[in-house]
Amino acid sequence: MAGIDSNNTRSSTAALPPRSIVARLGISSVARDDLRRRYSLGGSKFVKIMGADVHYVDQGQGGTIVMLHGFASSLHTWNRVADELSRSHRVIRLDLPPFGVTGPLRSTSGAIETMNLPTYRRFIDTFLQALGIGRASFIGNSLGGLIAWDYAVRHRGAVERLVLIDSAGFPMKLPIYIGLFNSALVRASSRWWLPEAIVKSAVRNVYGDSRRIDAATLRRYVEFFQGEGTRTAIGKMVPTLDFREVDPDALKTLDVPALVLWGAKDRWIPPEHAAEFASRIPAAKSVTYAELGHIPMEEAPERVLVDLRAFLGTSATDAQVEEDQRRAQV
Repeated sequence: MAGIDSNNTRSSTAALPPRSIVARLGISSVARDDLRRRYSLGGSKFVKIMGADVHYVDQGQGGTIVMLHGFASSLHTWNRVADELSRSHRVIRLDLPPFGVTGPLRSTSGAIETMNLPTYRRFIDTFLQALGIGRASFIGNSLGGLIAWDYAVRHRGAVERLVLIDSAGFPMKLPIYIGLFNSALVRASSRWWLPEAIVKSAVRNVYGDSRRIDAATLRRYVEFFQGEGTRTAIGKMVPTLDFREVDPDALKTLDVPALVLWGAKDRWIPPEHAAEFASRIPAAKSVTYAELGHIPMEEAPERVLVDLRAFLGTSATDAQVEEDQRRAQV
């Protein structure tokens, strides 16, 4: 396979080491160094931005694609999709703060930054400047979708193509697992106690069919959520999530090829929002996956790859098609 092998360092079929009762209850945090050791990939790189060592992977050659994940996720959610698209493109994906290996941004005094939209704007602009990215296609899921289309609106001509996968951006009620952090009691207690069972329940909730999730994937989500400083950062971030602050009508002014992908079983962002995006972005194409949930590119990457390849103008080899068909049947 071209590029790097971005499978988790721990095989999904290998037995996972047991976690202590303290860890399972979320009483302890997972150190950043431990997360870096466990979840860095073969091509992982780091760049210092706004007080954090930002974890990213840069693989392949060709036209540049930037992939942005959603709330409480990580660059690993793109593993299969990134590996395949890197055969014909340069693919850059990163752990958005305060998630994944990256963790929270910090001020000069060491205080954890609040990740509101203005902060994400400064962050993504700085990250792309640091890598020398002047023009690229963007693929964003959920929160990452919001950051992607907002970037396209702010930087005319810098976005070649835009793919929104179950994207945020319209007024909505926060999913219950996120909205919990609007409670002062939850914000205060979650830093010291948050059972992994709650995180696992949230992860299962973003899949259309939770039977697709393997143990290693669940463990990764749990350990990232319990990463040092992450719960504190989420507690500061969630009360600032007000989608009334963004203007989705600005999408009407975009002059960029766009594709809207959505899981019909999305329980986090209403599937009706797919039509809202498609109606505002001129000439946008839209695809709905009947049986998939909020993160279709992780749940069924072979399905999403078909539409991404068609949109990006790339084609699969016969071997790739056979492999995708085999994975689809698993």
